[in-house]
Amino acid sequence: MNILIVSQHYYPEQFRINDISFELAKRGHKVTVLTGLPNYPEGKIYDGYQNKQNRNQIVNGVHIIRTSLIGRGKSLLTFGINYAWFAIAGKQKAKTLHEDFDVIFSYQTSPVSMVWPAIEVKNRQNIPLVLYCLDQWPISITTGPFSKGTLAYSFFWRLSVDTYNKADRILITSKSFENYFNKELKLSTEKYGLDYWPQYAEDIYQNTVQNINGTYDVLYAGNIGPAADVEVIVKAAEYLKEHKNIHFHIVGDGVNRQNCEQMAINAGLDNITFYGSHKVDEMKQYYDLADAFLITMKDNEVVNYTLPAKMQSYMLAGKTIIGAINGETKRVIQDADCGYCGPSGDAHRLAENILKASEDEQDTYGRGKNARMYYHSHFDKEKLLDELEKIFQEEIDRKKIGK
Repeated sequence: MNILIVSQHYYPEQFRINDISFELAKRGHKVTVLTGLPNYPEGKIYDGYQNKQNRNQIVNGVHIIRTSLIGRGKSLLTFGINYAWFAIAGKQKAKTLHEDFDVIFSYQTSPVSMVWPAIEVKNRQNIPLVLYCLDQWPISITTGPFSKGTLAYSFFWRLSVDTYNKADRILITSKSFENYFNKELKLSTEKYGLDYWPQYAEDIYQNTVQNINGTYDVLYAGNIGPAADVEVIVKAAEYLKEHKNIHFHIVGDGVNRQNCEQMAINAGLDNITFYGSHKVDEMKQYYDLADAFLITMKDNEVVNYTLPAKMQSYMLAGKTIIGAINGETKRVIQDADCGYCGPSGDAHRLAENILKASEDEQDTYGRGKNARMYYHSHFDKEKLLDELEKIFQEEIDRKKIGK
């Protein structure tokens, strides 16, 4: 197949679409990616991609075409400019693509308007568009300054429904998404499929080792943004500061990182270390260090629907998972019997669960084994890629017979 992937975020940014595209290329497909300029999460265009550098690249057999982009910065205004810029400039760039593709795969994070360049190619070439929804719109904007019932929300509701309606098939990362699409957006499963296609983890996470150093090391790896609620981890570290055998490790970056670091300084904590952002191929050292993984998110309708991508990485690594999180993630932790989970925002309960896990090494080993078993049963990479190829082919065949 000749596959066009449209994603605002792509290599060298650290998103799972990188691995998906590389694996599709390994399987013999011709893969082209239309994307923007890398700037996530810092908000500044990466070195080597400014002044029209690297607008066309070949990486691991994938042809990358980049449109111009303004960095997302740190403010709501610059976020908005960044989002609109890719939607408009990407659509213009799409008009210059003359290659005949078989199918388009849109990797839709936020905002939903990042799908517009894919719609442009779909309309021009009359080929199927498979939309992979990782962030539900417009409900995702309620994690920020907008709420339901506002004019802004109504505007984005219409924009979102119109965009999703342009897809031939929609894949969802969480089973809970189906209810939202059916009831809130009035988009039926019968018409759009709404197939559950969960994320998988990169292979690097399956070879982690068990760290034995006399310290119980707990790791949070991922974005440090408003929804992630890493602040609750800092508060838990403060509760446990007298337990010298427990140490917290925070790997990642985001708009709330500075606030979290300042909280730790103000509390005089020496049991927590911040490492900043690292590439996927650099993460093994931190996963090896960990005795348990932490996952936290704010209590929010949007967040509760989702299963953060780090869950699959944690589960494949095969260690205990300790959460302060509600919804889909809590359900998976309980179903897999792979850790402990308290309510979102409950630092005291999080501290209690970390302490409980640290006091039972055998229990920790068993729950880690359960995590890996659950991963292979539900998120196996090769099975999911086989399924994705099948979906692409089904849509290509359906388009050919005019259905």
